[in-house]
Amino acid sequence: MLSTEIVMLSDLNFIILALISAVPLLLWMTGIFGSVLSDEHAQPMARLSNGAAALSFVCAAIAALLYALGGKSLTVTPFSVALPGDMGALALSLYINPVTVVMLSLVSFVGFVVSRYARNYLQGEKRQGRFYTWLNLTLASILTLIVSGNMLMFVLVWMTTSLCLHHLLMFYPERVGAVLAARKKIIVSRVGEISLLIAVLLIGSTLHTMEFETVFHTMAAMAGPLPVKLQWASWLIVLAAALKTAQFPLQGWLIQVMEAPTPVSALLHAGIVNGGAFLIIRMSPIMSQSITASNALTIIGIITIAAAGLIMLTQTSIKVFLAWTTTAQMGFMLLECGFGLYSLAMLHLVTHSLYKAHAFLSSGSVVDIFRTPAVRPAQSTPTFWQWLIVLAFAGLMTVGIGAAFGVTLESQPALLALGTIVAVAMTQLLLQSFKAGMGAAFIVRAVGLSALVCTAYFSLHAVFHFMLTTSLPAERMVDGPAQFTLIGLVMLTFFAILLIQQNLPNLVQYPIARRAYVHLYNGLYVDIPFSRLLQRFWPMQAAPCNQPKGV
Repeated sequence: MLSTEIVMLSDLNFIILALISAVPLLLWMTGIFGSVLSDEHAQPMARLSNGAAALSFVCAAIAALLYALGGKSLTVTPFSVALPGDMGALALSLYINPVTVVMLSLVSFVGFVVSRYARNYLQGEKRQGRFYTWLNLTLASILTLIVSGNMLMFVLVWMTTSLCLHHLLMFYPERVGAVLAARKKIIVSRVGEISLLIAVLLIGSTLHTMEFETVFHTMAAMAGPLPVKLQWASWLIVLAAALKTAQFPLQGWLIQVMEAPTPVSALLHAGIVNGGAFLIIRMSPIMSQSITASNALTIIGIITIAAAGLIMLTQTSIKVFLAWTTTAQMGFMLLECGFGLYSLAMLHLVTHSLYKAHAFLSSGSVVDIFRTPAVRPAQSTPTFWQWLIVLAFAGLMTVGIGAAFGVTLESQPALLALGTIVAVAMTQLLLQSFKAGMGAAFIVRAVGLSALVCTAYFSLHAVFHFMLTTSLPAERMVDGPAQFTLIGLVMLTFFAILLIQQNLPNLVQYPIARRAYVHLYNGLYVDIPFSRLLQRFWPMQAAPCNQPKGV
């Protein structure tokens, strides 16, 4: 079967296929055969892993360039086994389309950066060689997940990714916090995996195929209401995505994995946790036709954004603060998918991955910067009228720039609403212009920078929409009262968060605000029942810590 398909491919598509196949294969080989290098040969293992990660990124980048020059979307299946009940087949298949190319380039780049950083970070660790073995296997699993063209293969690799990540989270088994977080991750992951497996089986029994490309074309031609089995499948996909992205109130494991090495945190927050959003994007042909499941996705995102957006304001640890921002950003991505803005969610996924990898790997430098003595000028809080004027100006700027890109309230209200969130972010920037001692020149610069940010938002969305238009369903029109209500709720949520952030120094004088601060600092205690239940039925016996003398 493979030989027949390869003969039919053009020379360019054959080269792209070879390069994309090499990206995960290099890391699989390094992880499996590199494991023979014990921890006593950590340095050769580190050099081998860095070389394999670099070569994988080069292959992904070249494949992306060639695909942009004239590549075609295709599915190549070298091996398949038919499933009973006319559900399709379990196949080893590669699905190449714009989403695959973008994600492959992104994850391979983040993997290379994390691998290179870990070489210095873990210098002298006794288990450094073992760390690189599981790092390579985890990266290989993620990259294989991205190129999977068969839904059942996707589920199996999804499980493999979680199992390999577990060994990285348990790199310090003597740390009780690390063991607790890893065990929470096991339970949450198993529930998500079972949900996803059932969803895939329901899709296969209804559409009689397991191939993503075939599902895309079948759903595009489907007319009438969504079958009941696909409705149940869409709800299970929502559950799997919410658990993967650590949505409130089941975010405890993601916050507590800070006990793992920093490279693991960077890989988790910049790559693996994005798997939930990637799942929704891959399943977008079905999700786009399930309005109720999409609305649930939006509600989950709103709740997570509101909770995480307030809790992160009270955190004193930089890594914990970054973990809460990851939860909030994942909620934002699910919210975008719930509104049917899959290309915008893809743009958000790319930018968040790059930002969060840099944020975690440079978190130590941030601490040093804040420790450096600095003289900061006294600041004055903007008045209510200044705050209102700036917000109105930012909103009008967003509407005006959006109209220049063809985004209107009648055609794309959800996109314009999320653009208004950019206006909220710009308002925070513009409010700095009213600080004491700021002149007119600073205000002009702030306004210009805000306009530039807003233009970049709509420009990048247009670019990603153009690139991914053949791989994603058309953006769903918002035409129901429930969806308009959700749009208004999103805007109200971000407006309230902005109001609290701007007035936080003044709120601490009220006793109720001080009590709320304590509750928010403790994450509203939503994770405590899970922790107590886990420790009751799965008591922890941490491994002894073998520290050198004098430490």
